[in-house]
Amino acid sequence: MPPSAVPATPRAGRGLSLTRRFALISLTGTAVLGVALVAATSQALDDQALAHDVATAEAVAGWTTSVVPLDAYGTGLLDPDAAGEVTAVIDQVDPRLLGVRLWTADGTLLLDTTGGTATGAPIGFADTARLDAAVLRGVPAPEVLTQVEVLGVGHTAVAGTSVAATSAAGAGAGGATPPGGVSTDPVMDVYVPVTYSGQLVGAAEVMLDHTPTAATQATAVRTLGLVAGGGLLLLWLVLYRTVHTASDRLQRSAMDNARMALLDALTGLPNRRMLLDRLDRAVAAARLDRHGVGILLLDIDRFKDINDSLGHDRGDELLVQVAERLMDTFRGRDLVARLGGDEFAVLLPGLASVADAERLAHRARAVFTAPFRLGEMNVHVATSIGVAALPEHADDASDLMRKADVAMYTAKQHRLGVAVYDLADDDSSPARLVLQAELHRALTRPGELSMHYQPKIDLVTGATVGLEALMRWQHPTRGAVEPSTFIPLAEQSGLIDDLTQFALRTVTRQLSRWASDERLPVAVNLSGHAVASTEIVDTITRLLLEHDVGPEWLEVEITETVLVTDPGRVVPVLQRLVDAGIRVAIDDFGIGSTSISQLRDLPVETLKIDRLFIEDLRTDADARRAASVVKAMVDLAHSFGMQVIAEGVEDGRTAATLLSLDVDQAQGFWYSHAVPAAEAVGQRGPVRT
Repeated sequence: MPPSAVPATPRAGRGLSLTRRFALISLTGTAVLGVALVAATSQALDDQALAHDVATAEAVAGWTTSVVPLDAYGTGLLDPDAAGEVTAVIDQVDPRLLGVRLWTADGTLLLDTTGGTATGAPIGFADTARLDAAVLRGVPAPEVLTQVEVLGVGHTAVAGTSVAATSAAGAGAGGATPPGGVSTDPVMDVYVPVTYSGQLVGAAEVMLDHTPTAATQATAVRTLGLVAGGGLLLLWLVLYRTVHTASDRLQRSAMDNARMALLDALTGLPNRRMLLDRLDRAVAAARLDRHGVGILLLDIDRFKDINDSLGHDRGDELLVQVAERLMDTFRGRDLVARLGGDEFAVLLPGLASVADAERLAHRARAVFTAPFRLGEMNVHVATSIGVAALPEHADDASDLMRKADVAMYTAKQHRLGVAVYDLADDDSSPARLVLQAELHRALTRPGELSMHYQPKIDLVTGATVGLEALMRWQHPTRGAVEPSTFIPLAEQSGLIDDLTQFALRTVTRQLSRWASDERLPVAVNLSGHAVASTEIVDTITRLLLEHDVGPEWLEVEITETVLVTDPGRVVPVLQRLVDAGIRVAIDDFGIGSTSISQLRDLPVETLKIDRLFIEDLRTDADARRAASVVKAMVDLAHSFGMQVIAEGVEDGRTAATLLSLDVDQAQGFWYSHAVPAAEAVGQRGPVRT
């Protein structure tokens, strides 16, 4: 298909694409998850380290206070000997121990082996909040201090005196803290309750070097952060690639589905949806630039027969070949589409005139001239094309499509090949509905409907040997309404049965009025609906009896199409008519598909060759082929004991050709138009041939 026919893929919205939104959201979520994981782990490590330091502090406090007498907490005084014992104990415990302070319940300092104080708590003053927590509630109160004032490492302060001693705590610090300065190394400071016999008497403030623990925690957190960050990043990359791949696949699938939603799967042509979209655009553009828009609707004639006889696979092959030929014929702005089944359409934007659309329709029909190769067979098929144009026939896209469909139905029904929309063919138009109502009234008004009679001529003698009754409608205001207008209208509206009854009643009455020496057999056309019911036999026999007319004077004609459509119901009715003495003729023979075996067994006396074959006899290019076809029909009918009538004879050359082909009778304008009953009698003598 041309590039112009390929549907454009709709652009995504201006926001981020699905993949980018996922990348942004998932990356943010992964980062938050990583931070939360590291924070939770860091907190867990903090809690674990705190619990360990508190346990260490409690152990130190227990060892320290075991050598301090109880009365010291009551008096607030500790002798130097007891202080020395405390120092000796401290030298033997955890190397991280920086020092110990002993506090009474009222906040009096008994012992200080640190030689310094925490920031915000000068020498001799406790952290009252944590002291109360330890003394009053009996729970340890830890806190990490980051600034510690140092008086001088190695000094032990005792309430009321100062004892110079070498402190293991100072040695534990590794000399990192200069004397008389401020240390920024983290210190774990824990107030531990001191109890004697279950009684809280004070608190031991234990100070531990927190630097190794903090360094270990920082290393652990950093390592965890790197591992968690790397793992989450790797997981994110895997998820992102998976989503990106899936998104690409979904996008391609969506694009394919969007294209398939606008294209016919079998032929690759635009489908009905795309055609209607382009038609709406063409109509909108036409209103701006004042150009026309045309639609051609094509239907392949007898496509069902091909499917039934050759199979659906061959039918699909035919559709593909039709699509290719149409695409080769129409290019540029024109759009070829398949609507479904065997229906195709051609959109003609920028149309100059209806005549141009009709010319293009004939060009489309010409692509069916060459046979189609289906397997090992060459198959000839034809098409019926309806033409409608805007603004001549419609005002909008939907009405244009409907009217093109009406035209296509007209082309198929009347075997025209190409038909341009005509209001007279549109049974759903207001004018058509009005005409239908007027036809209904005409059946009740004497004089509007009448029967005219066209002679049937014996080609050998030139004598009139019969008549065909043809209905005429003389409208009081419209004048003469053509049968090609009101007969299809009657068939579509259900009035055809009433018209058939009118024709039979009028003809039998007229036969009874003609004198016996003027009377000729008269043929009446029966509709497909009428001949499919046995009631028609009763109606005809009753009318003949009522008007005292013998059955040999009446002949009924049915089209071959009616016979082929429902032979199971039609043939028994025909047999009953023949049994009643009424002759039967097949009209429009050659356009149906009656088999030889069917024809042999039919209760039929006459075949009327369709006028299309007779018209071909007048065409130099087709005369020889048409003569061969007519001759074959004549020989076949004669072999079955049937007479042959040719209708539509309009010149002497055709009449002479038919005589040479052994055709028995003929009728047409060359001999006479259909005339009123008064002019139809007395024509038994020879007429021009």
